[in-house]
Amino acid sequence: MDNSSDDKQLAQQRGLSRRGFFTSVGTGAVVAATAGRVSAQRPAEEIAKPEEMGKLTLLVNGRKQKLLVEPRWSLLFVLREKLGFTGTKVGCERGECGACPVLVDGVPHHACMMLALEAAGRSITTVEGLMHGEELGPVQQAFLEHDGYQCGYCIPGQVIAVEGLLRKSQDRRTKTFVMP
Repeated sequence: MDNSSDDKQLAQQRGLSRRGFFTSVGTGAVVAATAGRVSAQRPAEEIAKPEEMGKLTLLVNGRKQKLLVEPRWSLLFVLREKLGFTGTKVGCERGECGACPVLVDGVPHHACMMLALEAAGRSITTVEGLMHGEELGPVQQAFLEHDGYQCGYCIPGQVIAVEGLLRKSQDRRTKTFVMP
């Protein structure tokens, strides 16, 4: 017997041939490709059923807003997509960039990091809520007059942050502190 027939007999005894190996690898690749297509056909996000949605009443810019929300929706999503307050911008959605702050009970909060349900019963002020009718609020006007802007995208968040800082310092001046 020659060496090649010895190799074939040895491979048959082990149960694995070169042809069998490539056939199994090819079959695995087909299964993997097919599984990828099947999972891609399902929606990436499943929409909550109406019975899973919760009723929510928000006080935004002094007005009550009633709506149905999914428990996972951020305050940013609800403000922009459901209520139309587009001054609050979508940036990093991780609370790092500063494009989405709103005042919650007078304190700046990243709207992307707060669930809409967490804001129930609290007063929310967006950059639109700082205006007095068609007139800009004092901080907005100061940004305009003193060229306090760059590209403009994150300016609403900066205005909210300044407004929150000014409100905090004003609160400190009006309160009497007693040293222990």
